[in-house]
Amino acid sequence: MAGNSRNPEQVQQEIAAEREQLAGAIDSLRSEATDIGAKLRAKLPIVAAGALGAGFVLAGGIGATVRLLARRGEGETKARFGRFSFGDRD
Repeated sequence: MAGNSRNPEQVQQEIAAEREQLAGAIDSLRSEATDIGAKLRAKLPIVAAGALGAGFVLAGGIGATVRLLARRGEGETKARFGRFSFGDRD
């Protein structure tokens, strides 16, 4: 082993020091992940409402709702051309 001036005790000490650094880094990452999860949990109702609204709009819910609310009273149909119909209203 040319160029290696460390003895086995020094290598073991370096490995132990690196293990401690790694354990500290893992603890730091875990605490950051917990913080992010807590922030998301706090905003979950807002996120869920936004997702529901976006799904409603993308599914065409607005147009269907307006058509349902603006539906004219049913009367006697005189003539029909495709989706259009002419008739008497009560």
